[in-house]
Amino acid sequence: VVLVAGLLGLRFGLEFPAVRRVEVTLRKWPQGFDGFRIVQISDIHIGPLLGRQFSERLVAEVNALAPDLVAVTGDLVDGPVEKLRGEVEPFADLRGRYGVFFVTGNHDFYSGAEAWVEQVTKLGMRVLRNEHVVLRNGSDAFSLVGVDDHRGNMMPGEGGEDLNAALKGIDTDLAQILLAHDPSTFKRACQLGVDLQLSGHTHGGQIWPFRWFVRLAIPFVDGLYRRGDATLYVSRGTGFWGPPMRLGAPSEITEITLRAPGGSA
Repeated sequence: VVLVAGLLGLRFGLEFPAVRRVEVTLRKWPQGFDGFRIVQISDIHIGPLLGRQFSERLVAEVNALAPDLVAVTGDLVDGPVEKLRGEVEPFADLRGRYGVFFVTGNHDFYSGAEAWVEQVTKLGMRVLRNEHVVLRNGSDAFSLVGVDDHRGNMMPGEGGEDLNAALKGIDTDLAQILLAHDPSTFKRACQLGVDLQLSGHTHGGQIWPFRWFVRLAIPFVDGLYRRGDATLYVSRGTGFWGPPMRLGAPSEITEITLRAPGGSA
């Protein structure tokens, strides 16, 4: 049984991620943005086992979806810029109508967050570090918020999550989308007016039955969760960490379609 499970885990772990489509209706989402599509990639872990070839194919798959916005929700890499600069170069070709946005994950901090923030900025990504921006379509608008991973607090001089700073001065009449690597941030975000949070980090447990152990530390493992008017989506991740294995938690490229109340189905 262990041998069969191991072989299946290797097979599924090495499969290229499929597109997972999710539709979310938000009470404050503006009609002018009804049908807005975000493609989320997360926990890619470019490093010893996933390199430039994977990056190139991933970029091609994301661009083929013609997203309005691309969200990279952390753990892009496992290793320093000096070793992986060439492996991530294809991400310079990522395209989204309203841009490509990035927030740090814990492995980005372990790999040198300051250097990686500089590098992904050169690749054309907008890095949101405890801040927000307003995106507009005519008279309609929403706020896109991003925070550093909270484990950055453990790295001297590297910073860390500051949700209060990210939301400072935000227009509370606008819908708010938060990019935060760790879904645990949702415990506070749902109380502070955030309408939708996009996260990763858990890998959906990656290898069954580890999702149940993950749940002991983080109650949000994968998929959609709601608290009041706030919604959280947790990606199972686009790559893998550790052994190239997945069992019961396939990797994904997530296409999230946002709907206004009464919007088109």
